[in-house]
Amino acid sequence: IWTDLKVTEIDLLKSQNSGLHHTDAYNIKNLVVRRGQAFQLRLSFSRELKDADKLVLHFSIGEKPMKVRGTMMSLNPRHEKDVSGWQISIVKNRGKECLLSVTSSPSAPVGKYTLNVKTGTNIYKPENDAVYLLFNPWCEDDVVFLADEAQRKEYVLNDTGCIYVGSAYSIRSRPWNFGQFEELILDTCMYLLDKSKLKLSNRKDPVFVSRAMSALVNSNDDSGVLLGNWSGNYNSGTSPMDWIGSVAILQQYYKTKKPVCYGQCWVFAGVLTTVMRCLGIPSRCVSNFNSAHDTEENLRVDIYLNEFGEKLNRMSFDSIWNFHVWNDVWMKRKDLPEGFDGWQAIDSTPQEQSQGIFQCGPCPLKAIREGDVYLPFDSKFVYAEVNADKVYWVVKKVNGKDKYTRISTETQGIGMNISTKAVGQDKREDITAQYKFPEGSKEERRAMQKASSFIHPLGMTPRASFSSSGPMDEVASKPRVLHEKVSKTGLQLEITNKAALYPGSPLELAIMVKTSAPGSWTINLAGSCQLQSYTGKVEASLGYVKETIKLEGKSEMQVPLKIAADAYMKTLASVEDEVLVHITAIAEVQGMDDKLTKETTMSFEYPPITVQMPETAKLNKEFTCAFIFKNKLNIPLDNCKLLVEGLGLFKMATFDEGDVKPGRIIKSEIICTPTRLGEKKIVAKLTSTMVKGISVEKTITITA
Repeated sequence: IWTDLKVTEIDLLKSQNSGLHHTDAYNIKNLVVRRGQAFQLRLSFSRELKDADKLVLHFSIGEKPMKVRGTMMSLNPRHEKDVSGWQISIVKNRGKECLLSVTSSPSAPVGKYTLNVKTGTNIYKPENDAVYLLFNPWCEDDVVFLADEAQRKEYVLNDTGCIYVGSAYSIRSRPWNFGQFEELILDTCMYLLDKSKLKLSNRKDPVFVSRAMSALVNSNDDSGVLLGNWSGNYNSGTSPMDWIGSVAILQQYYKTKKPVCYGQCWVFAGVLTTVMRCLGIPSRCVSNFNSAHDTEENLRVDIYLNEFGEKLNRMSFDSIWNFHVWNDVWMKRKDLPEGFDGWQAIDSTPQEQSQGIFQCGPCPLKAIREGDVYLPFDSKFVYAEVNADKVYWVVKKVNGKDKYTRISTETQGIGMNISTKAVGQDKREDITAQYKFPEGSKEERRAMQKASSFIHPLGMTPRASFSSSGPMDEVASKPRVLHEKVSKTGLQLEITNKAALYPGSPLELAIMVKTSAPGSWTINLAGSCQLQSYTGKVEASLGYVKETIKLEGKSEMQVPLKIAADAYMKTLASVEDEVLVHITAIAEVQGMDDKLTKETTMSFEYPPITVQMPETAKLNKEFTCAFIFKNKLNIPLDNCKLLVEGLGLFKMATFDEGDVKPGRIIKSEIICTPTRLGEKKIVAKLTSTMVKGISVEKTITITA
């Protein structure tokens, strides 16, 4: 008679499995594998395993694992296939050891599984028994399958990157550490999955998972990860400008289980990218320049100007953000008609409620492009962000009442230069064509007409907060697709800066007025300069020009607009956000129905941070990295802080540099000990009272 068969040890063969499953970078003791792909484990027994012995492996997930629900898999190596779509087989059985191969179902719920082994009546539970199962973009049967290896490296495995910010005409890249493999990040994602209250059957589906995570990355409704704040006052937390990556945010959230203060759109998008990549869903940050935030879903944004061309904050219900950052995630949409697989937009910045909570997406890019805005989720909202029209109104007081005059309509200014980091290189890739057809093309008109049949555009009535009583000019009652007027005089406006915009120096701007039609033209020109935050909120009006100029036939004239440094320095210091310089010009040809508005946004220029370090270094061997900054501005930079982080090299560190007078050079050093091989990035950011965001990144290769 055989003695009882007992398991004495289980080896989950972590290093072998995690290499094959592309999970070797996760900083965690447990085994992490991807679904639909085989992994091996070795069982040691008290004696040799015989054919007559009973052997069953149990993989369970959730609080009440049940076979009928597919949350408990009983795998018997002698019946090759389990009903749940999991498979198990004996690879080799020699002496007291047995090597098994387990393949999970490519549609298994994602999360933390516990493993135990039953031999006869004995049950063996290994220590550290949780096995983490993730989505698998390498597996053809997984709905997140991505065929291109370079894309998988970028959108799943790259833990650094950059997010594009600034304005449509001066796009900046802001380095961001996603850090999806760092300590506690995977556990934070598992905590968020549990917190999402998603049914386990819905955890199979990246559509449900990505939608739930878009809700949980903001703290609205569910005390999720980040609290949004656009007030300009961040004393009671960390300013959104002071983050350089997701790791510190997610680790703090996991330790305190309370929302982290504060986020703005690129922070939400950076953190959501981390969560998606960590779970195995391919993801990228997407920046949309001149993004319409249109509260009515009516495809129109009204902009109100005074007679000097200054934007009036108080009136607008809707706004145009200089840029807005969201995410694309890659998946098949089995819940939709054919043709909507691929990239889907999701957004965790809390803007509008969807089904009662602040969440957005996933919405197929193809639906946005084709105007199929009836498809879930939130396609009308995303469509408006990239396709709304701008309508400009001038507001003048007439007999003590506001009178509104529509001066122009622009159909092409919104949803420009949609950007993401290129695959495998530190370059910007323009993905506008994935979101919309070329402006003015037949396909674009068709998509616009289709979308307009589902979205109800308003008549041409201004929607200012108190415009109902005032007299109106040019009000059209019928909703229609707007067209821009053709100018009779060939009137054109261009806004330029004669020199780089450095904080502390005068802003030398100019408005160029051109005509091209024969005749003598008298033109009333108004141009203004304002400081605004990236959400389009006016922080200060700095100055304006108002002139009448005469042009003959095909000619042009440049009108200077110069702003002294004193006009804006106080605002720079008092606002905790990075501000942009916004210029608006209005031109009207006397005696003709020819009016034109032009606006542009420019960024300040800053002196650079230099990083000094070797090009390569050895694993576990120290090297020194130095950060050098010279204040080339003619103003002191008060309360300077230098934030640095190098994933796999050193933990995030902050240097307080105090006040840096003009001409002064600061140098800070950090000792790095590389813990991971390959290309690693060091990110540094300098913030101060006046200047919020000077950043730099540098790459080093770590060899064995």
